[in-house]
Amino acid sequence: MRRIGITGGIGSGKSVVCRLFQVLGVPVYDSDFRAKWVMVNDAHLRDELQAAFGPDTFDAAGQLNRTHISRLAFADPAQLARLNALVHPAVGRDFAQWSAEREAQGHAYILKEAALLYESGAYRQLDQVITVFAPLEIRQARVLHRDPHRTADDVLAIIGKQMSEEEKMQRADHLIRNDDQHLLIPQVLQLHQAFSGE
Repeated sequence: MRRIGITGGIGSGKSVVCRLFQVLGVPVYDSDFRAKWVMVNDAHLRDELQAAFGPDTFDAAGQLNRTHISRLAFADPAQLARLNALVHPAVGRDFAQWSAEREAQGHAYILKEAALLYESGAYRQLDQVITVFAPLEIRQARVLHRDPHRTADDVLAIIGKQMSEEEKMQRADHLIRNDDQHLLIPQVLQLHQAFSGE
């Protein structure tokens, strides 16, 4: 079974592309969603997070206190690096188990969606990588439409913390252009046929 990564900057349309693959029956591992799940459900990681970020890391119901974590980690690069150093390996272990289960089910390939695929080192677990590309102005417009609580400066700040689109495109094995000029479905179908060996 092939393990294919899919990445792209905020607003590039990774999630839309993943939904198209899911319609074709391809399992998609959503790294952001699974990271939140692992932080609550992996007992060893819970202990590590509480040791690193204090007893307020989880609320009385045992759920992750995102406000507390955000306040500590996102204001301080050293704390953010500490958080990532704990969470990324746990997500890697979770992905390995998840993909082994999908392989046992007979899937030809699976997708791992992650904005920080290269930055986290997750690409090392994968056979190939797809980058979803859209120009900056289109990405900004999409995020501002999707997230009305964000400002244009917020979007630029997020983009500034991610690897450049140029580098992602250079490192990618495959490129999907989601720039309102190229149709998505034919690009997805072409890759699906290649990955499925059809």
